[in-house]
Amino acid sequence: MRISVLSSGSKANCTYVECGETRLLIDCGLSGREVTRRLEELGIDAAKLTAVLVTHEHCDHIRGVATVSRRYRLPVFVNKPTSRHLKPLYGIELFETGQDFSVGELKVSPFSIVHDAVDPVGFVIEGRGVRFAQATDLGKVTPVVEYALTRVNALVLESNHDKELLHNCSYPWELKQRISSSHGHLSNEAASTLLASVDHSDLSHVVLGHLSENSNTPNHALQAVEERFERSHHFSLQCGSIERATPMLEL
Repeated sequence: MRISVLSSGSKANCTYVECGETRLLIDCGLSGREVTRRLEELGIDAAKLTAVLVTHEHCDHIRGVATVSRRYRLPVFVNKPTSRHLKPLYGIELFETGQDFSVGELKVSPFSIVHDAVDPVGFVIEGRGVRFAQATDLGKVTPVVEYALTRVNALVLESNHDKELLHNCSYPWELKQRISSSHGHLSNEAASTLLASVDHSDLSHVVLGHLSENSNTPNHALQAVEERFERSHHFSLQCGSIERATPMLEL
């Protein structure tokens, strides 16, 4: 399995997952042109994509979904409440949150998260003996989330804001309250605590995602994890970016 976080942040989110001939996007908050360009930089032909998976309906996750679906004739896998917020697609495949489904040779397990969206999910994707999970846009850690992230080999995990930076940034008070609420986004501290609780010897790669451009920095997010693990973690650690894709992660 190969993975690259094409974009991650408050403005655009998109992750590429490949296993054999199955090639997926998780969300597509980038424009159709930009996602094609970033894939090309990784040596991936967007015309060979298999499908798009959608976590929830917020614009930074679905902006390019309809364009990419129609341009490359891709089915979009989405739950029914979220599907009502999408523009016309080439094809749609409905799933039930909590019920596994297959895309090509991959098993996909959508799990419920808490966020201010109609039916938001994270995904665990399994193939060829390895497991990858993406969990962003969650305001709190639930037992469902913690269980889903157990025994994964690679993880994209939200680390949205530093509490002090959020308190002091220029956001309106109402937005600060929304971000820090149980239906908002995980802080660096909460993300590092969750990561410590699901860590195991076969966790190889962690990408901290959905960093706020106004109330976080990569240094703050990385430092929170380093301090939690006393700088002795065994997995590779990096932050996603809205400006460029991560290098391809191999599992």
